Amino acid sequence: MAKKSAKKQKSISEEVASSMYALTEKFQSMPEDERDSFMEELDAALEQQVTEREVLSEHVLDKTGRTASVSRDFIAAGPGRGMDILYVDNGLMEIAVLPGRGMGIWKASHRNVEGELGWNSPVKHPVHPSLVNLEARNGLGWLEGFNELVCRCGLSSNGPPGNDPGAKSPIESALTLHGRIANLPAVDVEPIVSYGEGDEETDVPEAIGVVGTVYESVLFGPQLKMSSVIGSPVLSGDIEIQDVVENTSSKPAELQLLYHINIGRPFLEAGARLHVAAETIVPRDARAAEGADTWSTYLGPTPGYTEEGFFMKPKANAKGEAVAVLVNASGTLGVALRFDVDNLPWFVQWKCTQPESDGYVTGIEPSTNLANFKAYEREQGRVVTLQPGESYATNVTLSVLPTRKDVARVLDEVREIQGDQPPVVHRTPQPGWSPAGELK
Repeated sequence: MAKKSAKKQKSISEEVASSMYALTEKFQSMPEDERDSFMEELDAALEQQVTEREVLSEHVLDKTGRTASVSRDFIAAGPGRGMDILYVDNGLMEIAVLPGRGMGIWKASHRNVEGELGWNSPVKHPVHPSLVNLEARNGLGWLEGFNELVCRCGLSSNGPPGNDPGAKSPIESALTLHGRIANLPAVDVEPIVSYGEGDEETDVPEAIGVVGTVYESVLFGPQLKMSSVIGSPVLSGDIEIQDVVENTSSKPAELQLLYHINIGRPFLEAGARLHVAAETIVPRDARAAEGADTWSTYLGPTPGYTEEGFFMKPKANAKGEAVAVLVNASGTLGVALRFDVDNLPWFVQWKCTQPESDGYVTGIEPSTNLANFKAYEREQGRVVTLQPGESYATNVTLSVLPTRKDVARVLDEVREIQGDQPPVVHRTPQPGWSPAGELK
């Protein structure tokens, strides 16, 4: 006798995605004693705004049954409707990647840390790029979708908005805040697994992650292609980002790329500190100059606080790697950042310790340039030019430090890189560092 396939019953989340009208009819036709539980389930589905996760890749790590996996959620309602969230779970930490937003990382969670790695933005959910008008709000429309842990700024420009007098064509002259890359969807997105020597036989991976490609291209203008790998060694607290940007045009193209890495509680709090091995530290403007003596220390949520920005020339270890670490007030929890200084030679600290409801956050931001207007950065020789077919590779690693011992280990590393010579900390904006430094 032939077996019939069981018809899969739709979940509440799937029904939310398909038709609110159908759900209303279903509610009206069901017995009254079932309505309360139905509404509870419906409320939960609307709150989550996603369907059940689909496992794309899964691997058993040890005899305890721990697994590493890549799974996918589809956002069925709300501002992110139509986008996927890819969850990379290495057995200890889970990373939420947004392919629809330039391969950004929404947030991450570590099983030994209470709270998430990320921040509580006023923008509560992932926002579909089609809802973000970059030209709105005087070129600041980018802020309407900004809530990620890791958000790239670029690729043609990454600073404040304005009209670039040095643009090669009119199509490139009108610049919006932080560029377009964070609001462009990726293609060719898929899970990846890497194995150490001999691991393939046991199917125990060394690392797991996702890949995707984002095109920032326009007819009669720049044609840039970013190939991104976001991965994590299994059972580690590390997020590894490897990007390669290629100029696919027959003409030279300018490149600016900044990693806007945004961290709030539980890592950021009153008395938290940022430790960076640096040659020079300069306040961006007069506002930042007010806090130059306390650049490394953070306030708690402060009503009336206005953001501060500091520009730095980082120092590197023998491997060409710069290290920065944000540590909570007690020194028991931290997050470390590593990046290659050959292709990311500058570092920006963004302090935004305003009230929680407004977005209590700090940015630790490695970059190809300083976060000034593009024309100014071009004048200072800090805008990269890619020849036709030329590529530019960057590597960034973010690590959760869940114990005092972990924090102390990385702080020792920062001190070793810094050496006996402390950084030169300027108390006013400086010429060559920002437009404010050119004022007399």
